[in-house]
Amino acid sequence: MNSKHLSRRMRLAAVPIAGLALLVAVASSAQGATAVGLGTADSFVVLSGTGGITNTGPTTLNGDIGNFPDPSGAYGGALTINGTDHAGDGVTQTAKLDLVTAFNNAVGQGPTIPVSADLGGQTLVPGVYNQAATMNLSAPVPLTLDAAGNPSAVWVFQAASDLIVGSGASVSLINGAQACNVFWVVTSSASIGTGANFIGTIMALTSITLDTGATVQGRVLAQTGDVTMDTNTVTRPVCAAQVTAVPTGAVATGDGSTSQGISTGKYLLLGVLVVTAAGAMGAVAGMRRKQNT
Repeated sequence: MNSKHLSRRMRLAAVPIAGLALLVAVASSAQGATAVGLGTADSFVVLSGTGGITNTGPTTLNGDIGNFPDPSGAYGGALTINGTDHAGDGVTQTAKLDLVTAFNNAVGQGPTIPVSADLGGQTLVPGVYNQAATMNLSAPVPLTLDAAGNPSAVWVFQAASDLIVGSGASVSLINGAQACNVFWVVTSSASIGTGANFIGTIMALTSITLDTGATVQGRVLAQTGDVTMDTNTVTRPVCAAQVTAVPTGAVATGDGSTSQGISTGKYLLLGVLVVTAAGAMGAVAGMRRKQNT
């Protein structure tokens, strides 16, 4: 075989190998955001630091509540707690330690995707989104989180300063996205505006304020500051159960998952990787046979 033909065959063999590398890179980047383990803080919808918890008007909390070191439990207003009040007890102390661990986990996740200062009107796929200044969410167009049929999709939003959610602003979940998999880590304070409909677990380094009528499907967890509420509803998110089974004989259910709870998209990607790898090895083997003849 002359050198011209050999070079051509080597270039053809390199094509599937390059495709394999690209697909591996895509698969790796898709794993950038992972669910943040909250430990004992998971059952809490409100957790505060030294500033305590204050409330005005009728507020409903669907989950546990706690603050430390203030053990008084005198929050004010007409507060309905559909959970356990752990004011100043050991459970709250442990939860606050677990919150620090969770905060650090969320801050350290990557690779990060820079996002514009205002999230209003954007549609975002799963990932780790970072804003180097104040992160805003304005009305009237919601922030839409698109899971593309994967109920395990995770979003982590990193605000290097404050998180400010405007009055009437909202977050929308589509295509299988779940509130339990949305996390907001705020290096300063968070403010949820009047009548806003917010989704996700907020982990703020200092304080969190919920203005009149704001609702949160998630958690408001403040490390060192206070949590201030006014006629709000905060509901702890619970992930829908994932169906699991042995990996063999997986059958697509039609809702973007298989009988063992693995996205069909992942199977498709795996199949492409296998086929691509096989093509690469076959091309190299063919080139070697030609060399030997």
